[in-house]
Amino acid sequence: MIKFFILIFIVSCAQTSIKTLSFDAELSEYKYPFEVETFEFQSQRLNLKMRYGDLGDKKATKTAVLLHGKNFSGYYWDQIATELVKKGYRVIIPDQIGFGKSTKPESYQYSFQQLAYNTQKLITSLDIKDYIVVGHSMGGMLAVHLAYMSKNVREVILVNPIGLENYLQYVEYKDPEFFFQNERNKSVEAFRNYQKKNYYDGKWNDEYEKLLTPFKGWKNGDDFELVAWNNALTYGPIFQNEIISLIPKVQVPVKLILGTRDRTGPGRAWKKQGVTRSLGQYQILGREIKKLNPTQVELIELKGLGHMPQFEDYARFEKVFYPLF
Repeated sequence: MIKFFILIFIVSCAQTSIKTLSFDAELSEYKYPFEVETFEFQSQRLNLKMRYGDLGDKKATKTAVLLHGKNFSGYYWDQIATELVKKGYRVIIPDQIGFGKSTKPESYQYSFQQLAYNTQKLITSLDIKDYIVVGHSMGGMLAVHLAYMSKNVREVILVNPIGLENYLQYVEYKDPEFFFQNERNKSVEAFRNYQKKNYYDGKWNDEYEKLLTPFKGWKNGDDFELVAWNNALTYGPIFQNEIISLIPKVQVPVKLILGTRDRTGPGRAWKKQGVTRSLGQYQILGREIKKLNPTQVELIELKGLGHMPQFEDYARFEKVFYPLF
């Protein structure tokens, strides 16, 4: 009986902790696993702050820039960044405007061209001449735009990027208000279940749960609607700034690491009438992308893994990832 009451007390404390966790729009009270710095600049008549990590020797001759996905920000690159520093790299980890600890504007015209411009501006301010860019999920779409726009990128590594098909060709256009209502009504449980189903093949553990911490705090905070609005606005580039036409024009090596179980397909719930295509077939998409630029694109498939191979099976992921550097 005593053990039963102790268990109830522990569960109650855990639930209370989740309920009381509260973060502002810029995650001021959430500590990243690395020191966070600030790049201040002006864009679209706004004074903005891009937060970023700058790890490793500032005099290193090699630099890697790590670009986060839509549902995360720079904090989840910690393990990979640490290993790259051991390999002699200086590692830059930006939180894009609208994400993580960076500014969440009331209004901003989001595009991958704009985010790429902002990122290159940060890199230039750090006096970095050339670098490898790594993009995961949405960060992969941004990485392709960055490589297309900037002469400073010398290699692109994409980890389960979205954008390997032109979504707007198959799905209906949606107003940002549609995405805003979805975001503001999203619960922690729904967010967890989405990731559990789509990222981790129905499995879940404490490491996956830790990645939800920023969302939990935002959900309880006073700025959640502003965060949700920026999340809504950043869906625009995913549907409007396709990368299929850019990949053949990228003049540097592109390494494409794909967990082939991934089925991420933005917009599949509102496909155009008559469209029968199954979105997010990564076991097929990688091979189609390689055909677009066979001399530059190298495809590395991780069979049985999903959208987050670097978390789902780090041991398998590291064997193919670090040899690329």
